[in-house]
Amino acid sequence: MSRSITGRTPHKVGYVLRVVVPTIGAFAGGLALGSYRAEATPEAQNPYQVMSQLGRVLVQVENHYVDPVERGKLVEGAIKGMVENLDPHSSYMPPDEWKQFQSDTEGNFVGVGLEVDGRGDRLIVIAPIEGSPAARAGIKSGDQIVAVDGVDVLNEPLDRVVKKMRGAPATKVKITIHRESGRGTALAGAPDSGIVPLPTNDAGASPEHVERTGQTLTFELTRETIHVASVSFKLLEGNVGYVRLKQFQEKTHDEMMRAAAKLREQAKGGALAGVLLDLRSNPGGLVDEATEIADEFLSRGGIYSMRHRGEVVEDLKASPGGAFVLVPVVALVNEWTASASELLVGALQDNGRATVVGVNTFGKGSVQSVFPLPNSSGLKLTTARYYTPSGHAIQADGIHPDVVVASAARTTADTLRITRERDLPGHLPPEGPQGGAPVRDAGAVVIDAGANVDEDNAMLVRDVPTDPSSSTDAVLRIGYQTLRAQMNR
Repeated sequence: MSRSITGRTPHKVGYVLRVVVPTIGAFAGGLALGSYRAEATPEAQNPYQVMSQLGRVLVQVENHYVDPVERGKLVEGAIKGMVENLDPHSSYMPPDEWKQFQSDTEGNFVGVGLEVDGRGDRLIVIAPIEGSPAARAGIKSGDQIVAVDGVDVLNEPLDRVVKKMRGAPATKVKITIHRESGRGTALAGAPDSGIVPLPTNDAGASPEHVERTGQTLTFELTRETIHVASVSFKLLEGNVGYVRLKQFQEKTHDEMMRAAAKLREQAKGGALAGVLLDLRSNPGGLVDEATEIADEFLSRGGIYSMRHRGEVVEDLKASPGGAFVLVPVVALVNEWTASASELLVGALQDNGRATVVGVNTFGKGSVQSVFPLPNSSGLKLTTARYYTPSGHAIQADGIHPDVVVASAARTTADTLRITRERDLPGHLPPEGPQGGAPVRDAGAVVIDAGANVDEDNAMLVRDVPTDPSSSTDAVLRIGYQTLRAQMNR
């Protein structure tokens, strides 16, 4: 028995995962059904032949390495290397990481509130969690973490860096980030927030007065228990319900339904005229929660399909009814929209239920299965790719908007600095043996957002204007205008 969950963690692009209860067959490599016949195994297929070589290396290291070594540490390192060499999203999790992984899906942890991802030799902020110390300090999507407590994190394993940022509540940690040019100004922490921005620019000025044009800044943040609310909302003019889905965790669907009820209470006449669904910087999460939300917008049609070694292993369809099946929808996306959030957007787009506005998404379209292992450890293994209802492979391609918002302020160099799934070393190709549908962006409308554009998407929901028609957030503005035009048809 298995159930779909996520590997969305507050430190990594969210994964679509399936928890697999280990069985004898799972650990034996899969037992064939029917009678078993004892047959000689060719040497090339014999896993014990490979293990004997590992054993020889282990003995040589134990006997001849310059310092004494711990066997358990060597074997654990060998396992991690074997799995992580497969693709960027498969990993072996020792007990401490496994415990952290389990707690993250519940939406609570102690830290500074950063979702980050290791990309080559860089550690990039996917998104600060709204209301967290990192968000209050002004750290933004796309910032690169270069040091923690003064120690350079270049080429450090992601789990080790995350562990440094976490700790006991009320303790402090210094996070040093580098922000590329043209990404706005720094925000000073409130006097009582426990956040102290420290000047690290060449001039020595305090960050709140310095344009962040290719500068490095250090913030001293106070760790706290992060309660990750996954849904925030606001009623906009015209009875438009603005809903931001920040990630998919346990009970996100319930949060979404409570938000819908409150929006209807606030709306004139008790009904919504449209929904503006903001999935920008959403790193993914529990696929079960994402599909339940998709089902609220669909009365029929597919939600996604999943393929393992070219064979369809799951083809999920929408059920009749749903809270939002009768209202027009516009979905907002950016290059940080990843994994389960891409699955949701793909389902709405392919079924003609949403116009997608923004830029091409991250392209995380693989499925990870989580196998609990003895000694309180776990294995996260890529086992499938998932596809939109039309058969489009999201992996290494992403979701292509119907309305592409291009900024005159974004230079070629800015574009080249953006890292997506296809840029990760060792990423899976978009198609397996069975292949998928061609890219569906041939008819996309491209809108020039102009030069004066806020691309950071760091605005708190309470600060979203009730009439975004003149907002400097170009994707929000164009998405709102697109939705109002659909409502008036």
